[in-house]
Amino acid sequence: MKTADFLRVLDREGRLLAEAAELAGTDAKVPTCPGWQVADLLRHTGVVHRWAAAFVAEGHLSFRPTEEPPALDGAALTTWFREGHRQLVDTLTAAEPDVRCWHFLPAPSPLAFWTRRQAHETTIHRLDAEAARGGTPTGIDPVFAADGIDELLLGFHDRARSRARSPQPRVLRVRATDADDAVWTVRLSEEPPAAARGGAGEADCEVAGPVAVLYPALWNRQPFPTVHGDASVAALWQEKSAVT
Repeated sequence: MKTADFLRVLDREGRLLAEAAELAGTDAKVPTCPGWQVADLLRHTGVVHRWAAAFVAEGHLSFRPTEEPPALDGAALTTWFREGHRQLVDTLTAAEPDVRCWHFLPAPSPLAFWTRRQAHETTIHRLDAEAARGGTPTGIDPVFAADGIDELLLGFHDRARSRARSPQPRVLRVRATDADDAVWTVRLSEEPPAAARGGAGEADCEVAGPVAVLYPALWNRQPFPTVHGDASVAALWQEKSAVT
């Protein structure tokens, strides 16, 4: 996917998130984020949007912490979220392709990184908002979902801070049933996970299903569609793979 594609997803997903939040109400519980209400979801995502926009707009070359969200609730909080989302989309749209700023995963450019990262950040939290709203969630494009699995397995969990570890070596395979080339192999050990595209070799456990279902399942937003083999490996992933 190109940066322009991620930008379109980000624009759409932020609007869907706000719409679902309005329908649910800011005091509604978010079943996919235990202990959170919709207000917490809006505050978190709104802060992250402004945090990301600042790196690109202001060219910060080193890490900067997020700011505290304002003491807003109800309609005022939803409006604040919409404003931050719009600011992020506009900032990324206007940015020069060679803009230099801090980013934390490998990418073709900082602009490519932030646009992709915020598209996935917003999509996962849009699913959270729709879970609070109830009803059928909005669909996810399979190509985008596969990219999100790439980002999670090959990016986030390639870092030393990943907690997805096993005292005994285990191999988890992730297989999309609706795309021939959407297969990942994750080697779990006491070191950070070693993940790669492809299905070579034996696996202790395989989780399988449509790629647009596997994507949120790997982010622990829903159960794995099917689990074959040693189910304790899938359970280990769900227990230890949270990204913070």
